Amino acid sequence: MADATTMTTKGQVTVPREIRDRLGLKSGDKMAFTMLSDGTVVMRPKTRRLADLAGSLTRPGQPKVAVEDMNPFKKTTATRAKKRRVR
Repeated sequence: MADATTMTTKGQVTVPREIRDRLGLKSGDKMAFTMLSDGTVVMRPKTRRLADLAGSLTRPGQPKVAVEDMNPFKKTTATRAKKRRVR
């Protein structure tokens, strides 16, 4: 995703719609810019909490994975609760 945008005389740029949508950006949101040593600029939403970004990295057709299924070596809370009820 490398959409080109033009800077206005006021130093304003338009963030491409796909990026705004995926980050959940709305008019008036604040952003933080960081320049890395290699010249790469990173833009992050400043007004968002981590919970607000849940699901922003999904792609169409990508299967959803439950948090419990992300670590196959860890027993899920549901499994533990079920075992407690059986005893």
